[in-house]
Amino acid sequence: MALVELLNGADSTGAPSAHPDVVGQDGPVTQDALDGVVALLDLERIEVNLFRGQSPDEDRQRTFGGQVAGQALVAASRTVEEHALHSLHAYFLRGGDPHAPILYEVDRIRDGRSFTTRRVVAIQHGRAIFHMSVSYQAPEDGFEHQFDSPVGETPAPEDLPDFMTRYAPLADKLGDWVFRPRAIDTRYVDWEPRDRKERLPPRQRVWMRADGTLPDDPVLHQCIVTYASDMSLLDTTLLPHAKWHSPDVFMASLDHAMWFHRPFRADEWWLYDQDTPTATGGRGLARGHMWDGDGNLVASVVQEGLIRRMRG
Repeated sequence: MALVELLNGADSTGAPSAHPDVVGQDGPVTQDALDGVVALLDLERIEVNLFRGQSPDEDRQRTFGGQVAGQALVAASRTVEEHALHSLHAYFLRGGDPHAPILYEVDRIRDGRSFTTRRVVAIQHGRAIFHMSVSYQAPEDGFEHQFDSPVGETPAPEDLPDFMTRYAPLADKLGDWVFRPRAIDTRYVDWEPRDRKERLPPRQRVWMRADGTLPDDPVLHQCIVTYASDMSLLDTTLLPHAKWHSPDVFMASLDHAMWFHRPFRADEWWLYDQDTPTATGGRGLARGHMWDGDGNLVASVVQEGLIRRMRG
């Protein structure tokens, strides 16, 4: 189950693999943005348990949390041979520097018959910025149940606008990033941008998929979904407060946990059904359930983040 060349997205020269453009459900889909994320998740192996990751050349104040989580998961998975990922628990300790490489140090905590455990610390400028515990399990039969699926009562993603179409009218406010190619296609179900001026129910549904075609490696699909899981989730905690892109609110992920229940493909639509049980003390708690198009619960996510009023 090691993360093989499929995840690397590179040939022997280190260049990103060249996928031809494909035709998606909404017309031509370019692989460039998705290939960029696959290459971003590729890590340079420095030592047996030490890896180095890079950041995209973008104008950011701090590194995107989903990138760090995804790269840390890659590092852990490259030290596991057989068992399959079933959970991760992570803390964001400091904001990452988007202009400096990140070192990922893997501690092989346990290699058992049923479970394997890894701990990963991400380091920049000599300090830990993130750490993650990851657990893997040997295949096993057991009891089966899940919540009733919301997929059947949710509008299909093909009937919803993509990100660029949705936000193009707000480009003057949001900036040119509205028109950047995106590796993850996101389709919001429950609210329009104009609705954010009002207090909204503490729930939102977002269809997501990797915008292109991925190889079949299941670890790659898990890493892509981990990368995407940090998108939109913390914003759910502001829905009841009529805040959106507000300069008087500072937001940052604090901790992040995921459980992987069933196999899935990240390049097929999954429904990210999110809610926020509470916010207090400058922190907001958000939960997400990921459902595939057939109504199977494939992953669950819980995140707490800082949603702090800016001090004058």
